[in-house]
Amino acid sequence: MLKTKIMPCAQGAYSYPLLIKSLLLSGQRYEAEQEIVYADKLRYNYRTLNERIRQLANALTAAGVKAGDTVAVLDWDSHRYLECFFAVPMIGAVLHTVNIRMSPEQVLYTMNHAEDDLVLVHDDFLPLLEQIQDELTTVKGYVQLTDDCAKATSLPVWGEYEALLADASKQYDFPDFDENSVATTFYTTGTTGNPKGVYFSHRQLVLHTLNAVGTLGAYRGLPLLRSDDVYMPITPMFHVHAWGVPYVATLMGIKQVYPGRYEPNTLVRLFREEKVSFSHCVPTILQMLLSCPEAAQTDFSGWKILIGGSALALGIASQAANRGMLVHAGYGMSETCPLLCTTYLRAAELAQPMDAQLPLRIKAGVPVAMVDMRIIDANGQDVPHDGEAVGEIVVRAPWLTQGYLHEPEKGAELWEGGWLHTGDIGSIDERGGLEIKDRIKDVIKTGGEWISSLDLESMISEHPAVTSVAVVGIPDDQWGERPMAMVVCAPGAALDQAALEQHLLQFVDSGQINKWAIPKQIKFVADIPKTSVGKINKKLIRENELAGR
Repeated sequence: MLKTKIMPCAQGAYSYPLLIKSLLLSGQRYEAEQEIVYADKLRYNYRTLNERIRQLANALTAAGVKAGDTVAVLDWDSHRYLECFFAVPMIGAVLHTVNIRMSPEQVLYTMNHAEDDLVLVHDDFLPLLEQIQDELTTVKGYVQLTDDCAKATSLPVWGEYEALLADASKQYDFPDFDENSVATTFYTTGTTGNPKGVYFSHRQLVLHTLNAVGTLGAYRGLPLLRSDDVYMPITPMFHVHAWGVPYVATLMGIKQVYPGRYEPNTLVRLFREEKVSFSHCVPTILQMLLSCPEAAQTDFSGWKILIGGSALALGIASQAANRGMLVHAGYGMSETCPLLCTTYLRAAELAQPMDAQLPLRIKAGVPVAMVDMRIIDANGQDVPHDGEAVGEIVVRAPWLTQGYLHEPEKGAELWEGGWLHTGDIGSIDERGGLEIKDRIKDVIKTGGEWISSLDLESMISEHPAVTSVAVVGIPDDQWGERPMAMVVCAPGAALDQAALEQHLLQFVDSGQINKWAIPKQIKFVADIPKTSVGKINKKLIRENELAGR
């Protein structure tokens, strides 16, 4: 091991721990009067936000929450959730952001597995918890979250959120402790077995936040989040801390708009009325925004949107650009906190017309600062960065989860060889840009060759009648697998299999795909199955297709 020189600290020097509480220092200094908005229900300034976080810390402490305990939250995206992002970990407890879109059985599993002590629950989710309360093994009490009048419940409620805050002191001296203490946990669903618990420390969240501030705001080629922007998440706060952006926005002191329950027309109205300029979401939500009735009377110019979670098809990106949205793509996963890559355009590329920029904008982007990324083959060897060679994406960064909660064997598999294995197949070109080719489990292997389901989806999406598409591999006796496409058409649009096959022939002629890659099975459907976070659920599509057979 390399020997280095370490200088001793001066007597009395303060060893500054990287704790979430430090992210609160700057926002109210810069913009004390800037607003936190909860849909059409509530608004207050940063000074009040800081007071309410302290009141919540006192209320939690009075409820018996101690350092190391776990506090679960079941809520829509709200000011309350933002307050929990800070108050819970700042008293040394662990924040468990419960995925409210999981089945009751999965919610029960995750809450028991996380060993939740106190649960903060919105009225809308009382029936869910009442259904499973007798099987929750560690929960000691509940706090009720309500937007109007609190609903009656059989749960042993300790108090109502606003009433508890009103009775609590606005003073709280948040302690110092080890920056490697766990701050948050949440659960990610895989292809098999129970959900896996991902966890992050204070140090990791602070480093991720500081990096995101620079990444999203410092570069001319990535002008997404500056001090004069208005931020509204369209990614659930239970999913990877809404991609960590609430921490970024709070550090910067910018106006934040929390929409509550996601409803496309409401989101579009909030965009207009609150002058939202930056959001992030998955492609399926973007498509819902573009096609909702409110969108027909809305000018989306100036709305900067970061797309992640799954690949952005060129057709949807074109629709968004034509409506005035400025689309960027990002890449990451639950285990990476999540920021790994974002679209980055150089000056010459920014000077091109938008239709020439879009093929770059929909790629995964360039690894952000402090992310070490490799593409490796099946033997763990690096493949060339020529835009052609493909392999699994493996990464290192200071904010990646160190394992899975209570499952060391799965954590060891995730970190095999000292690199976090993403399970994604990609290539890196000469300019350093990453292109995701597919998930390892979603690659379609036919006749000894492989087909990228993402490439086919992007090509199909370019047909003007297509609003949404999913491509999966289904078993084939002759070829092993063949691609099958599920397609949602725009209302009133006429499209059949022959016309779509003809559309795909142009990509055969240009050499982008082989003719045998054109799906021979195309299903025109009203909707495509989604996961709990709004991504296309290819696992369920394959299962349904096999069951149908």
